[in-house]
Amino acid sequence: MTVKPGWQGRFFEDFEVGDVYRHNLGRTLTDADNIWFTLLTMNTNPIHFDAEYARGTSFGRMLINSCLTLAIVTGQSVPDVSENAVNLGWDEVRLPNPLYAGDTLYAESEVIEKRESRSRPEAGIVTIRTRGLKQDGTVVIEFKRTMLVYKRDHSPKRSLHPAARHDL
Repeated sequence: MTVKPGWQGRFFEDFEVGDVYRHNLGRTLTDADNIWFTLLTMNTNPIHFDAEYARGTSFGRMLINSCLTLAIVTGQSVPDVSENAVNLGWDEVRLPNPLYAGDTLYAESEVIEKRESRSRPEAGIVTIRTRGLKQDGTVVIEFKRTMLVYKRDHSPKRSLHPAARHDL
C-alpha cells in the first residue's frame, strides 16, 4: 500500500500574480450560526438576533453578522492561500449586499501582489483580493488580505499522521 500525502496548502513559490482560486466548499448559513456568533462576540445590534426588530428595518429580516461573513470567507480561503502563512492584515473590507440565513456563501481569491520579505528570508509577502458570493453570484463581501507566506523549504514541520496500530 502506498500512502500519499494530502494537500498541504500553497507556499510562497506557488503564488503568481493574476492567479484566481475558487475555493472548494460552500457554506449555508443558519439563524443559529448567526445568533450564536453575534451573542458570542457581544454584538448588541438587534438586527442580528431579534427577528421582530429586524422586520421593522428596510431589510425586513435579520442580517447575517458581517464579522461572521468575514470569518467564514477567510476560512474558506485557508486551504488555497494561507495554510502556510501568518495573516498581516485585512484592508478595504466592503459589504455591497446583505446576506441572510438560508443563503449559501462561496469564496474566490485573486493574487494581486507578491514580493520577497525584506526582514524574513524564509518567507514572502502575498496580497490577495477575496470575494464572498451567495448562491446567485451576488457579491456580499470583498476585501484585501496580506499574509506572510512560508517558502517551501522553511515551513514549520507538521506532525505526521500516526500509523494505525494492529497489536491491540
